[in-house]
Amino acid sequence: MTDGIWLRLLSGPDIDALGLTRLEIVDAVEDAVREHGEGRTSFEPRMHLMPNNGGIGHFNVLRGHLDGLGEHGISGVKVVGDFVPNYQKGLPSELAMATLFDPTTGVPLAVLDATMITAARTGAMTTVGARHLARRDSKILAHAGARGTAWWNVTMLDDLLDLDEIRVTSRRPESREKFAAELSSELTTPVRVCATAEEAFDGADVLVEATRLTEPEPLLRTAAVRPGAFVVPYGTVSAVELDLLDVIDKVVVDDWREAQSGRFGSLRRHVDSGRLSPETLYAEIGEIVAGRKPGRENDAERNLFWHRGLSLLDVAIAHLILRRAEAAEAGTMLRFH
Repeated sequence: MTDGIWLRLLSGPDIDALGLTRLEIVDAVEDAVREHGEGRTSFEPRMHLMPNNGGIGHFNVLRGHLDGLGEHGISGVKVVGDFVPNYQKGLPSELAMATLFDPTTGVPLAVLDATMITAARTGAMTTVGARHLARRDSKILAHAGARGTAWWNVTMLDDLLDLDEIRVTSRRPESREKFAAELSSELTTPVRVCATAEEAFDGADVLVEATRLTEPEPLLRTAAVRPGAFVVPYGTVSAVELDLLDVIDKVVVDDWREAQSGRFGSLRRHVDSGRLSPETLYAEIGEIVAGRKPGRENDAERNLFWHRGLSLLDVAIAHLILRRAEAAEAGTMLRFH
């Protein structure tokens, strides 16, 4: 295709057929996080587009660039809708589209269904955090929430850790039962369905809060965080108690600018009230992955990782997919110009 400008369109089925492994995705995300820690990236905090739709959903717009990918780096933009009631229509709550660009010419390279990317990069980031901040002998994983990201959180953490038990819970019984059945068909680790978050989190080593509240409610209580625990709260609306950070030894975020932006986030109240500030923040995860600060230093530390979703991760996984698709001649070529 020598005439004009052509780009590659990759649908969800196209991407699924490429057969990317969970480990490949985690490694791509960790590489992007390392680049961020080394200062070899460029991105802006997400923007929220709020349609006049009665509050049923909104769009997130994410933009990022990584110097280390491709011949001259790679730039990308992702738009993802966040519509919690979509399950009533048999649709994912998060549907996304990503675009990749040549940063030296502005030429568009690809358009991708980024729905899987959005969910997988979230699980991969949780797992990168666990690589550096969780105890390697963690045995009990508790996960609240059963949306699309939950599958990747649990399966990727199970790949990393030698778990004895996975506990899952969700507000709707049919949702948590279905999620547990799906996990049990994929993993050998026993999966236990819990009726409440309190039951799931009690005595757990890794506590992941990924619920979809519409109003703040303390589902993950401070008393549940035992010495040695690793906590990942990233629900859209706060589901933790305000004093949670009082018992945490190291608070780590994906990016401090991102943590301060927008109106959503599980620790939004902690930022707004000053409980989470440059003085109380231990590090950005990139600083740890790049070796500039230590991660977990002893088995008694209570560590917390709050990640809001870096555009850099979307760009990194989309680039991985594009290179794999080019090698397989997958997708559909479209003339752009």
